[in-house]
Amino acid sequence: MRLLLDATAIPADRGGVGRYVDALLPALAAQGVDLVVACQERDAASTSALVPGAEVVATPGTAARRPVRMAWEQVGLPRLVRSTRVQVLHSPHYTTPRYAGVPVVATLHDATFFSHPELHSPVKARFFRAAIRSAVRRAAALVVPSAATRDEVLRFAGGQPERFHVAFHGVDTEVFHPVGTAEQQRVRASLGLGDQPYVAFLGTLEPRKNVPALIRAWAQVADRLDDPPALVLAGGPGWDDAVEPAVAAVPQGLRLVRTGYLPLDDLAGFLSGAQVLAYPSLGEGFGLPVLEAMACGAAVLTTRELSLPEVGGEAVAYCGTDEQSIAAGLGALLVDADRRATLAAAAVARAAGFTWQEAARVHIEAYEQAQQQA
Repeated sequence: MRLLLDATAIPADRGGVGRYVDALLPALAAQGVDLVVACQERDAASTSALVPGAEVVATPGTAARRPVRMAWEQVGLPRLVRSTRVQVLHSPHYTTPRYAGVPVVATLHDATFFSHPELHSPVKARFFRAAIRSAVRRAAALVVPSAATRDEVLRFAGGQPERFHVAFHGVDTEVFHPVGTAEQQRVRASLGLGDQPYVAFLGTLEPRKNVPALIRAWAQVADRLDDPPALVLAGGPGWDDAVEPAVAAVPQGLRLVRTGYLPLDDLAGFLSGAQVLAYPSLGEGFGLPVLEAMACGAAVLTTRELSLPEVGGEAVAYCGTDEQSIAAGLGALLVDADRRATLAAAAVARAAGFTWQEAARVHIEAYEQAQQQA
């Protein structure tokens, strides 16, 4: 099969969607897919290094601007489909060309634009609701990262269940695995933590991550402990206006650290060294930070919202989304080292079952279904 994957929507800051594409490409190549990859000019060299056998096509530099990229998707991408003679187009981030010329497979990462619109800016929610509805109507097959996302898309946007393919994300265990004290200390030193224990959060500070409630819950628990852990928020600044007031209300004597975007090479040390990875999300399409923390042997506290139980299973601790429930779950873990150790061991074992090889296999099933409709 000759496949064109359009990676032009992937931002320079490799968050969840960027890591999805970067991990999926070599897994597809390893299973014999003949790849053509369209990408931003800035990503051409790194994409070629990821998949040396692929044909990599860089879009014009102006396509880094979103309006230009969207126009290119509708006009330039169908031209590329024709010139490269591919059989299937994979659009891995919601949007697709109206007239592609070949069957299209679209990845829909998240349905909270329908179920939790208040957690997104109004413009973003409207845009992605329209993109999802369009993909459901036009795509020959759809890839989703969880059964919860599939069910929510079907509920809000309709579609045919047989066209949905649930491909759980994998975890790169060469990057995400338990690391020793030396690597943990290196990351601690880079963050100025010294030997202080800490609770970790990893993700963009956006409303659905529920970070203000986490800050208040941590402060409530830590204020009662003789050796209170710091709270370390790792990830982009996002757009949650409630974060700053929550930070300002942290009692004196407690320490909150905001790292910004952490380099990929620091994540294993950061996650392995945490007493708890707290991720009290209001809803996820998948929940990659939870899986990555599990692979690093972290004791994870998360919620049962949408996809998260599909990821965590019985290898994580659960809480509600309100401040008191988060505080109760966090407090119980912080005073119970044996429970944390049990969860850590179970998490590593469960995370090993999430592989990009299996994700690629499910994607290929979607491509084959789409190809049959040509």
